[in-house]
Amino acid sequence: MWEITQGLLGGFGAALKPLYFFYALAGTILGTITGVLPGLGPLGAMAILLSFTLKMDATAAMILFAGIYYGAMYGGSTTSILLNIPGEAASVVTCIDGYQMAQKGRAGAALAVAAVGSFIAGTISILGLTVVALYLSDIALRFGPAEFLAIGVCGLMFLIRMTGGSLLQSLIMTLIGMALGTVGIDFLTGAERFTYGINELGQGIEFLPVAMGIFGIAEVLLSVQGKEVPKTAQKVSLRELLPTRNEWKRAVPPMFRGSVMGFFMGLVPGPSPIISTFVSYFTEKRLSKHPEEFGHGAIEAVAGPESANNAAVGGAYVPLFALGIPFTPAMAMVLGALMLHGLTPGPNLMKEKADLFWIVIASMYIGNFMLIILNLPLVNVFVNILRVPQRILMPVIVLLCLIGVYSVNASLLDLLLLAIFGLIGYVLRQAGFQVAPLILALVIGPMIETSLRQALKITGGDLAEVVFRPICLSLYVATLLCFAVPLILKWTKRGKG
Repeated sequence: MWEITQGLLGGFGAALKPLYFFYALAGTILGTITGVLPGLGPLGAMAILLSFTLKMDATAAMILFAGIYYGAMYGGSTTSILLNIPGEAASVVTCIDGYQMAQKGRAGAALAVAAVGSFIAGTISILGLTVVALYLSDIALRFGPAEFLAIGVCGLMFLIRMTGGSLLQSLIMTLIGMALGTVGIDFLTGAERFTYGINELGQGIEFLPVAMGIFGIAEVLLSVQGKEVPKTAQKVSLRELLPTRNEWKRAVPPMFRGSVMGFFMGLVPGPSPIISTFVSYFTEKRLSKHPEEFGHGAIEAVAGPESANNAAVGGAYVPLFALGIPFTPAMAMVLGALMLHGLTPGPNLMKEKADLFWIVIASMYIGNFMLIILNLPLVNVFVNILRVPQRILMPVIVLLCLIGVYSVNASLLDLLLLAIFGLIGYVLRQAGFQVAPLILALVIGPMIETSLRQALKITGGDLAEVVFRPICLSLYVATLLCFAVPLILKWTKRGKG
């Protein structure tokens, strides 16, 4: 406990310095704007800004990306409530009852409950992150290559199962991502793999052009394809932002339930902020004394899901900090930012660079305060961002992508990869594929390969010794059950039918 208190005090001392304070503020504002703009999301914003983090130190980059992530979770609720447009995928559930509350003249109350719920969830998830990450990192120091192989394989398998799309499509995306991760020079033998005589590919396919192409350029192509529709929202005065006593009474318990639920959902591989909102919504509907109000403006249906998606952000940071493995696409972006600075997250980083961990944690607390102080008074300002015409916004995004990719290696090949993966991302998303597994597999794939080869070298090629270690076997069994149980239930229902 003393270690946590001492670490937090040191973190706050550094996070309140003007430079880090500025990046926390910039992250929350950019995140809110990202959440307000439909389609872009925190992934797109992180991908576009990834190369620009090279001009910062690693701590500042982490602070900026953390602000963007939880700021986007909050920003998405604004347009969901006022316009029935989910600015971010995790805010889809908020549209159901949030917009109905706005239609009844209670938009201000819905926004206030969403803001307070986000603040409570952020605080609870940061506390959970602080304790759980430290505990896990101590355990992870005893892990070997076999354990990290098991965690990597299980993370990818859980992701394939929980992306929400077709199982086969997710598997295809994962295999493509892992194949892309093998391009370049083999770290053990020094042999070139799949370079086809192109010397520039010897360094491998960089994460940056792939991520920016799939989430930046592809998003622009998808946006300009559709017809732009003028968006108007009702104005919300400060006086209307105060919920009634009855509304507070009904909203507070879902806030705490959603916070705890969201944090633990964040520990599971997959799109946890999205999944947690649905779980919270149906939980609150089941527990409610007035389930008939759900879908018609129930305040619990705003408080619970909005708290859950914010808490899932804190939970998603736990496996990244403690194990060095991203369980969500957004965490893959954060890992990419650290790797650009020559850092690999995990238990060793938490011991050797403890100041980075504590400053980021402290900045998350500060960012949560910023969100609630800035966003409620400026809600009308952020909604007006939607009035920026696409013909202005989209070329700016493309320009940022081009500058960002070229500025890292000054490589024309990276620009070509940006264009190629932009088109590939566009085609895949048009065909209904989830592209997140591809990005995560590109990041985790090389780690899986490295761990497998190291583990086999240690055991002299004995695969049984790699698989049947206690922790490894437990993880593989859990993964097998994740796939087997739904199939068994399906066959059981079919048999009864």
